[in-house]
Amino acid sequence: MADVVFDGRVAIVTGAGGGLGRAYALELARRGARVVVNDLGGAVDGTGGEHSAADRVVAEIEALGGEAVASYDSVATPEGGAAITETALDAFGTVDIVINNAGILRDKSFANLDPADLDAVLDVHLKGAFFVTQPAFRVMKEKGYGRLVFTSSNAGILGNFGQSNYGAAKAGLVGLSNVLAIEGAKYNIKSNVIAPIARTRMTEELLGPLAELMDPEQVAAMVVYLASEECPFTHEIFSAGGGRYARFFIGATPGWFAGAGVVPTVEEVRDHLDEIRSTEGYELFGSISDEIGFLLRHLQGDA
Repeated sequence: MADVVFDGRVAIVTGAGGGLGRAYALELARRGARVVVNDLGGAVDGTGGEHSAADRVVAEIEALGGEAVASYDSVATPEGGAAITETALDAFGTVDIVINNAGILRDKSFANLDPADLDAVLDVHLKGAFFVTQPAFRVMKEKGYGRLVFTSSNAGILGNFGQSNYGAAKAGLVGLSNVLAIEGAKYNIKSNVIAPIARTRMTEELLGPLAELMDPEQVAAMVVYLASEECPFTHEIFSAGGGRYARFFIGATPGWFAGAGVVPTVEEVRDHLDEIRSTEGYELFGSISDEIGFLLRHLQGDA
């Protein structure tokens, strides 16, 4: 089969100054895309900002013979999101791909979480994806083509201690992507979600010794495919990390049917919980540690 290429395509990658975003930007550029490398250059908690992170990745792309421009705008405001799309339009005349990857962490247990830490994380992850994608989505609708990739997390899909703000934002991105998959369908705009497990400055402490087995480039292969013209899928969620690639999905069991027009009692619901809760062959992860344990068994050859 032919190689997956992006000749003539224009991609915006947020949070592209390092880690996963850098890996996406470089791989897209290697395959012919022109890339807007967006990165505020702040700390993991979102404070501060400088230009060198985005500039370094632009220089790497240019050294490969590719085309890229830097964007230092914050995704967390409508003005910043609009400016990122304007950067693509000014430099390259259009936008075909948006990979929403920018993120910060402000982890605290739920009882100790400050409203400011909730607002900051929602602003960057959830509102940031909205603010960046909306102006680009309008361009895509007009031209009848687009590819959107939203970065969720197993912290949002499965949950993780101390990450109520982060998990809520990441779960929200699944909902946003699902809606855009529906709204974009007749315009050939496909929208999917990635839940990556990779070694970045945000995850090194969480992953511990597993970090050495979790290269960002391993996730990039999946994300770049989802961003390609070749990708036929939309409205889906994928997990990628450590060489394992899988689909997350939200399923419903056959359940228990009380009968048309029947209002069951609490006791009847209680008595049918085995049917209501049955997964009938589906494998469900209950936590991040479950998925990482599953991945670890594969990495160790025990699966």
